[in-house]
Amino acid sequence: MRTPRRRAHALLVWLLFLGVVLALIVAGGIWVVNVFRPPERPLTVGCTADAGGTTYRLAPDQAANAALITALSVQRGLPARAASIGLAVALQESKLRNIQHGDLDSVGLFQQRPSQGWGTINQLLDPVYATNAFFDELETVPGYETLPITDAAQIVQRSAYPQAYAQREDQAKAFASALTGLSPATLSCTLEAPPAAGNPSAVVAGLEEGFGPITASVDATGVTLTATGSAGWSYAQWAVANAANLNITEVAFDGFRWTRTDNDQGHNRGWQASSAPADTVRITVNALRP
Repeated sequence: MRTPRRRAHALLVWLLFLGVVLALIVAGGIWVVNVFRPPERPLTVGCTADAGGTTYRLAPDQAANAALITALSVQRGLPARAASIGLAVALQESKLRNIQHGDLDSVGLFQQRPSQGWGTINQLLDPVYATNAFFDELETVPGYETLPITDAAQIVQRSAYPQAYAQREDQAKAFASALTGLSPATLSCTLEAPPAAGNPSAVVAGLEEGFGPITASVDATGVTLTATGSAGWSYAQWAVANAANLNITEVAFDGFRWTRTDNDQGHNRGWQASSAPADTVRITVNALRP
């Protein structure tokens, strides 16, 4: 006959055995899931600009704001240097995001202050107004085209940290050069599959917000513009920078084509050689869903 102590010992051994078995079952289940689950798609969302062998990166929303600032500089007929200065400032002041807060009463892309005469809060939270206000001031700076970027930026901004803009110069110049069309096929974005159908009319509205009135042909699948050289590349790379928010899936121009996703791997392949004509920018949006 077993004593209470021996029965307790046997029960403890049995519980330990069950614990080991359960642990093995759980470990085996985890192994099966890891072995047989589909591999994750190697997708890192973001936009890049290449310059001199260096790649600079922005999030899609930052790239869209960079595209707007640059497009407005093009509309005003300003040199690419102006876009570089504007982007350096916005990168430093707001990280290229239209934020509603900042130091003291600063708001918006450029962290402009209503109390310093830049405009009302509502005006400064309008990226178009804020950007034009910045360029209005920049154009009053004698010789800004040849000044160091950080010096020209400081004259406009009157920042407490005037040398801070210097750390943004290279990134700003890379995106400005791409978005003004001076550096063809250097801006690309890696994005998730579009979540909704695109609207060609919204693409035209976005283009005209930045570049001013344009002549474009609109159909159910996208927008076609007649343009050549740097102007065409400015439109084309603007479209890539805005692909996330406008559900754009393809941009083609001057022997190159950017496609939103690689069907096999889920990431874009950048600009690829194609038969796209040199005088036509074609922007294709995600198809209407049934």
